Amino acid sequence: MPITKHKKSASTGKKNIIVYRTETCPWCHKVMDWLKAHKLPFKDYDVGKDQKALQEMVKKSNQMGVPVTDINGTIVIGFNESKLKQLLL
Repeated sequence: MPITKHKKSASTGKKNIIVYRTETCPWCHKVMDWLKAHKLPFKDYDVGKDQKALQEMVKKSNQMGVPVTDINGTIVIGFNESKLKQLLL
């Protein structure tokens, strides 16, 4: 039986993904749509409505702008598709 090499799967190793966003931010929606398209589960917090999440985001990233994505403690600022691929796929 031949040995088949499989591409590294996104499900290899559990990823804890948090997206800090606002309701009206188009780049936030791009991040979340990208994660959904790759079937990657994530939590999202609307920092426009959740003061505690806003403080958490600023503490982690030193950023006031969104989106901020936390992937197992690695912070991605904005919609950086190449960085998301590197970390998740």
